[in-house]
Amino acid sequence: MGKVYNFRTIGNVKNIDGRTLKEGRFYRSGHLSKLKKKSFEEFENLGIKEIIDLRNSKEIDKKPDNLPENFVYKNYSAFEDKGDQLDQARKLVLKGKVNGSDADKRMLDFYKEYVTENPEIIKKIITEILDSDLPVLYHCTAGKDRTGITTALLLTILKFDKQTIYNEYLLSNNYREKLVQKRLKQANNLHFLYPKMDLKVLEKLSWVETAYLDAAFNEINKKYGSIDIYIQQVLGISEDKRQQYIQKFTY
Repeated sequence: MGKVYNFRTIGNVKNIDGRTLKEGRFYRSGHLSKLKKKSFEEFENLGIKEIIDLRNSKEIDKKPDNLPENFVYKNYSAFEDKGDQLDQARKLVLKGKVNGSDADKRMLDFYKEYVTENPEIIKKIITEILDSDLPVLYHCTAGKDRTGITTALLLTILKFDKQTIYNEYLLSNNYREKLVQKRLKQANNLHFLYPKMDLKVLEKLSWVETAYLDAAFNEINKKYGSIDIYIQQVLGISEDKRQQYIQKFTY
């Protein structure tokens, strides 16, 4: 999809019961602020009618999605940037106050908090996607972290095994590789402007890692006992409802 990074669908993978996920029901991506009008027709052809924006209000203000008029647009942010946390973090990075290990810890903490801090929002996101009868596109800024967690939860609900879920999650590194390498090269070339900046920070914030998704699932297990309890109690999906979703999205 032109000017939309990390755009892809999920499908043609088998769950633990041997059922195959229908392709073209879930779409995921980075932000759509640069979506060109000539791509609108491609969206129509894919049957996408609803967009779920996982970004916070400040991110949306800076780069609002560019969408056709007849699309349903909804915003569910489970992370609000209180007190300009992101801007403050950027300044610290440029000043060399944050190193690679700091960035790694921040990413791990973000994944832990995202699945547990605002459970009602996570429930809304998941329910909105699973209850839709039309293909849904959900996205955040890069389409890798919040979008990656959302996809992992969806696939877990539909009873896909860990290897399948993690393989799909790590695909973001492939889809974003050219963009990330370009940014890392630019940062290296401009390093003289911010000589104290640790380039490993940018690397940590640019790629997805197995450990990040581990952190989210481990936090769920720690706080709720298991992912199945989380699905039932937090997401409000009973075993019967779960089976209905499996029937709906797989064959």
